[in-house]
Amino acid sequence: MTATTISPDTNEAAPARRIVRPIPTTRLVTIELRKMFNTRSGFWMLVSIGVLSVMATGAVLIFAPDSEITYENFAAAIGFPMSVILPMIAILGVTSEWSQRSGLTTFTLVPSRGRVIGAKAFATFVVGVVSMAVAFAVGAVGNLLGSTIMSLDTVWDVSLAAAAQILLGNLVGMAIGFTLGVVLRSSAAAIVGYFVVSLVLPGILALLAQVRSWFADLQPWIDWNYTQVALFENDTDTAREWAMLASTTAIWIALPLVIGLLFLRRSEVK
Repeated sequence: MTATTISPDTNEAAPARRIVRPIPTTRLVTIELRKMFNTRSGFWMLVSIGVLSVMATGAVLIFAPDSEITYENFAAAIGFPMSVILPMIAILGVTSEWSQRSGLTTFTLVPSRGRVIGAKAFATFVVGVVSMAVAFAVGAVGNLLGSTIMSLDTVWDVSLAAAAQILLGNLVGMAIGFTLGVVLRSSAAAIVGYFVVSLVLPGILALLAQVRSWFADLQPWIDWNYTQVALFENDTDTAREWAMLASTTAIWIALPLVIGLLFLRRSEVK
């Protein structure tokens, strides 16, 4: 019995290796925008932006005296609910990967977690800008309607610079929510944390500034709520006030976000 040796066919070419192209960033952003509102909580957050804008405008029309029918008052009335809703949207946009248990799928399809978080951050920015544009438009309609009904001169007392500062103030609030979402990765914990740092902590810092004179000069440099209110009130005019905003942004957004991203990139996804 003899063994037969079969030599491989050297003329047969090896199959070409398939080139896998990474998912484009634009597609990631589009997916993250859709994911922010395809849950019941995200959907009703989106709906509440329009509903509360209309309700705030109606409240000004019904209850405000004739002298208060100005665009500034409409913008202020709409801006308050926006300052609460937009950070919640930012939080849910980040924590949905863990609360909805979709993180394993997401990070398997896109192993680079930094790209995913970057897409979420850009989607959050887009939602904030579009939402504020809608709010400003609703306020403008309310201002025109109120002045027409009451036979008043239409007062446009919000400059483009002031509108930009109001937009920036809301984006700062969204950035705080986004940062808490990255650091805590839990919807409930991040929402509670946001209300603590936005409602409880400013009161504590203000009280400390009253009882300790040395802290009164330090407070604007570490209290992010102080600088956010300055943006809403269009009081950020000097280089010193912009430096205060940069300081609070570094303390409450940049530093925690870097730390949160380091832990997020190394954490186990279940």
